[in-house]
Amino acid sequence: MTAMTGPLISADELRAVLADVTVLDVRYRTGAPAGPEAFAEGHVPGAAYVDMDTDLAAPPGDGGRHPLPESADFVAAMRRAGVSNTRPVIVYDDWSGHAAGRAWWLLRHHGHPDVRVLDGAWPAWRAAGGEVETDVPAIEPGDFAGGGSRAGLVDSDDVLYVGVLVDARAAERYRGETEPIDPVAGHIPGAVNVPTSRNLTDDGRFRSPDELRAIYAEVGAVPGADVAAYCGSGVTATHDLLAMEVAGIAARLYPGSWSGWITDPSRPVATGA
Repeated sequence: MTAMTGPLISADELRAVLADVTVLDVRYRTGAPAGPEAFAEGHVPGAAYVDMDTDLAAPPGDGGRHPLPESADFVAAMRRAGVSNTRPVIVYDDWSGHAAGRAWWLLRHHGHPDVRVLDGAWPAWRAAGGEVETDVPAIEPGDFAGGGSRAGLVDSDDVLYVGVLVDARAAERYRGETEPIDPVAGHIPGAVNVPTSRNLTDDGRFRSPDELRAIYAEVGAVPGADVAAYCGSGVTATHDLLAMEVAGIAARLYPGSWSGWITDPSRPVATGA
């Protein structure tokens, strides 16, 4: 197959290489029905369904609403989904990459060398005339071994000292004007706001590298800077990390994010712009 570059793949590119890649369906939306129903109604041929709550996160607790899964649990889940170290992985959702980004980040964090997100997500696949399968495919277990990390972390003890800490939530949540999910409103002191909506064009695809570099440069997130991102629970922050990867900006994840930060009432909270 033709070598791919960058963290994204178009629907047309995926159609051309479908026989040579492992496809993961990570359909999930906060507060919406679970993805298995959508998967049963139709999915990319051969795709394996991956559950956000059980495969890509540990149970809620001090680490927030979606703590990172234990490495052994994640590796086992990826093997069940057919992931192998030597076969490229393509991840998609129906949420413009907000959920697929979590699987992309976790696979990279556990050392997989070739993971991409379907740009434009499920709607782009349908618009490109991609075949839709309704049968649940028989997935041959993979041999994914995990291993050395390629994606960095920052923890609650260090997050206040990050050079540029990006909050990926909607602006009104960042400012503390509303908080529909977590019990405390506001943001981590010193954080700057780049809502994930800014990463996308009107059709749900990622903006060009130049456009994304300009957006993140507005808040000081530039190549070579010390950058990390967080959101409400550590899921949609990976969308900003994916956008920064497109732009050539290396950044870490604070996985506990806002929901983890506020589990300790002694930690400071900021509001406003």
